[in-house]
Amino acid sequence: MKKVLFFFSTVAFVFVFCSYTFIDKGKIVTNFKLKNATNNEWVSLSDYKEAKGFIVIFTCNKCPMAKFYSQRLNQMDAKYKKMGVPVLAINSMDTLAYAEESFKLMQKKTKKEQFTFPYLQDKKQNIAKEFKATHTPQAYVIWKNKSGKNVIKYQGAIDDNAGEPEKAKHHFLIDAVDELLQNKEVSTPKSESFGCRIFFRGQLQTMD
Repeated sequence: MKKVLFFFSTVAFVFVFCSYTFIDKGKIVTNFKLKNATNNEWVSLSDYKEAKGFIVIFTCNKCPMAKFYSQRLNQMDAKYKKMGVPVLAINSMDTLAYAEESFKLMQKKTKKEQFTFPYLQDKKQNIAKEFKATHTPQAYVIWKNKSGKNVIKYQGAIDDNAGEPEKAKHHFLIDAVDELLQNKEVSTPKSESFGCRIFFRGQLQTMD
């Protein structure tokens, strides 16, 4: 009962700060370089020479909805990294507005939740703006085309049940990856997701 109450209270909290997903399918994502809280090194897309694509998750330290997905992201990374599709998590929260989103606390989170994937700090928020990310958690699948460009193929929810993964009926994110690995078009390139809003520095006061 406590688990159910916690889940619904989390959903209620997130709705207050929610932002919905709008697809930008076909957009080319440029290479980026961000610092990794998992090992304190710098990571860029170009480091992954053999990658077919990437699972990119905009997440953060504090969002209750995002916290539900830590274990699932580790599971995805373990499975799909071997297939050339690694997970990259990005924190684009404004650290001036939210002290709990500091790099130091990101490092603590990676150790506590035993992240196997890079947890990257988008300190200047430029990557979130390029992806047009609006909230956490927000998932993308980007895929290399014939020219080696990274193209957005999926955007939206990870699945349709944050609090009880065993009851999820639609696994939007991994379905998209599986279809791309089979050289198929993504059947559901967009799904609706919501979470804690990413406030961009200088815009916080105008978005109330």
